[in-house]
Amino acid sequence: MFRMGITEMLLRLLFSTALVLFALLTMPPAHALAQGIDEDQPGMIPNPADEQPDPRFQRQIVFFRSNEPPGTIIVHTSERFLYVVQPGGRALRYGIGVGRAGFQWQGLLRISRKQEWPDWTPPDEMIERQPYLPRWVAGGPGNPLGARALYLGNTVYRIHGTNLPQTIGTAVSSGCFRLVNPDVIDLYDRIPVGTKVVVQQQPTL
Repeated sequence: MFRMGITEMLLRLLFSTALVLFALLTMPPAHALAQGIDEDQPGMIPNPADEQPDPRFQRQIVFFRSNEPPGTIIVHTSERFLYVVQPGGRALRYGIGVGRAGFQWQGLLRISRKQEWPDWTPPDEMIERQPYLPRWVAGGPGNPLGARALYLGNTVYRIHGTNLPQTIGTAVSSGCFRLVNPDVIDLYDRIPVGTKVVVQQQPTL
């Protein structure tokens, strides 16, 4: 009977080990080797102290030359900054996270709708790339879209918050633009539906 118990324990251990190995082998390399910086970690709740980004990416008024009218959003992907044009040659600048290589884009869209504490439903294309993701996550502190979302036209792209504030200033997303939650709440309160959004890879001279 004692031998049977040992045998059963060993079989369970071997089975559990096989399951773990299978999960690691089938998990995408970027997720298996760098879970700490993967683009989406549903359920991770940020520490409020971490929602103060590096000083370079903190929200601030800066000098800014643009032909766009005040209120326009301009994203400079290469700089990792989002600007809201202000009168008098200035802009309110936010640090952002942007799309990783192969997922960056540029163009002109408008804010089509806004949502507080949005639910997250990964699109089919993302599920194909990351099959380990949940199919739906309710809005809340652990949601990858964070506290607010501003939807861009009829695309899958959004300007939104994040539950991974350490990714601000990096290129890890699937094409959306993320801000720390305090910043996206500030932006959400300033920007109405219909606002013009200009996305550029490089600043124009």
